[in-house]
Amino acid sequence: MNFIDGALFPENQEKLVITCAPYGPEWMPSDFPEDIPVSMDEHIQKAVDCYNAGATVLHLHVREEDGKGSKRLSKFNELLAGLREAVPDMILQVGGSISFAPEGDGEVAKWLSDDTRHMLADLSPRPDQVTIAINTNQMNVVEQMCDADLKGTSLNEPAMYRAYREMTIPAGPEWVEEHISRLSNAGIQTHFQLANITQLETVERMMRRGTCNVPLILTWVAIGGGFDQPNIYNLANFVRAVPDGAVLTLETSMLNVLPINMMAIAMGLHVRCGIEDNIWTQDRKAKMSSVKQIEQLVRISREFGREIANADEARRIYRIGEFYNSADETLAKNGFAPNRKAGQRGFLQHALA
Repeated sequence: MNFIDGALFPENQEKLVITCAPYGPEWMPSDFPEDIPVSMDEHIQKAVDCYNAGATVLHLHVREEDGKGSKRLSKFNELLAGLREAVPDMILQVGGSISFAPEGDGEVAKWLSDDTRHMLADLSPRPDQVTIAINTNQMNVVEQMCDADLKGTSLNEPAMYRAYREMTIPAGPEWVEEHISRLSNAGIQTHFQLANITQLETVERMMRRGTCNVPLILTWVAIGGGFDQPNIYNLANFVRAVPDGAVLTLETSMLNVLPINMMAIAMGLHVRCGIEDNIWTQDRKAKMSSVKQIEQLVRISREFGREIANADEARRIYRIGEFYNSADETLAKNGFAPNRKAGQRGFLQHALA
C-alpha cells in the first residue's frame, strides 16, 4: 500500500469499517457471564447491540445451550436466520474454524475436518463472508498472553491452557483452492485471515494462476504463536506488501488490540474488536464488553476526524457480491502488477485506463 502526501488526512480515507467478534469461542461463559451469550436469543441480541454501537461486520460463532462452542452447522443456520431478521444490513462473517473449542476434557483445541468446513458454503441463509486461513500453521493463541491476561479465567486452568497452546490450523493448498471455489460458487465472499507475509504471497500466487478470482479483503492477524507478533516492524512490512486495491483490517489480542486499532484508524485501515480478541480494559481493573469496545473505537475514530461507515458504505468498501472472471481482472482490481507476458522484460505495471 502506498502512503503518499495526504494519505493520513481523514478526507482522503474511506470511512472506518468496524468488525466485532462478540462470541469469544475460547472463553467459557463463566469467564465473562455479563457479556458471553449462550441462548440463541442472547446471540441475536448481542449482534443487535453491536450493530447499534457502530459495528457493521459481525464475526460469528455460536454456542450450545451448555455454553460450549457448537460444531453443528444447523446451529449456524438458526443463528444466521435470526440475524438476517434482526440486523438485515449487517455483514455476516462466519468464522471458518466453525468452533475450535476442545470437544472434551484434556483434548486439544482443533479446527474441524476439511469436509466439514467445506459445508460452510452450504449454509442457509448464506452469510456474506466466511473467513479462511492460508497454509497449515500453528495457532497458539495463548503464547503472547501473560499471567494477568489469564488470571481468573478458564484459560488459567492447565488443561485448557494446553488445549489452546497446541492448536494448529489445517489449510493445505488443495483444500484452500477448493474451499474458495465452493464459497464463490455459492455467492459467499472469502475473507482472508493471514498470519504473516508468506501467506499473503500464497494468496497472490493463487490469484496469478486464476484459482482465486475474488477481491482481496483480508485481516492481518497478529496474535503470536505461529502468527506475526503485533509490532510496528511486522505491521509496516505486511502493509507495504498489501496491494492498493485490497481492503485491510488489523487484528490482534488482549491489550494489544486498542493500540493496533488506533494505528489502523490513523492509517486509513479498518479495525476489529470484541471479546474474542480481548476481555480487559487497558489497566486490567475490569472486563470490557464488546459493545464498550466498539463505542471506544467510534469515539477515537471521530477524534481522528474519521467517520464510521454505515452498513451500505461497509458493503461497498468490502465489495460484497463482487467476483472476477480471470486472473488478469483479479490482479487489476486488487492492485497487483499484471502477469508477465511472453517476451516482456523489466518491471510491470497496469496500463492506465
